[in-house]
Amino acid sequence: MLPPAFESLKSQIDAVYVVADALVSASRSRIITFALSRRLPTSFNVREYVQAGGLMSYGPNFPALFRRTAEYVDKILRGTKPGDLPVEQPTKFDLVINLTTARALGLTIPPTLLAIANEVID
Repeated sequence: MLPPAFESLKSQIDAVYVVADALVSASRSRIITFALSRRLPTSFNVREYVQAGGLMSYGPNFPALFRRTAEYVDKILRGTKPGDLPVEQPTKFDLVINLTTARALGLTIPPTLLAIANEVID
């Protein structure tokens, strides 16, 4: 399913933004390999894809989300009605940059971006 889609788009794209889901997770290495072979920068919403060779990610810090979830569960178990708890959005985000991939793509990451990154893979 993915290779035909990649091939049909290869002359029309300059970068790839990928949102993680089950299909993407199952095809992570194929997506990264395709992008690197076409010298396409990739951006993801989870750090694991950058650790696997993607260029960068910016997305919620999942350990912080899990801690907030545990706090909600604690409140519910202590008697708070779930409907009385506010819906929250993530408040902590992580920027992860892979300098090895940037060099392979011939890209220079600005020092200001590197300075604010939560993690730089080199």
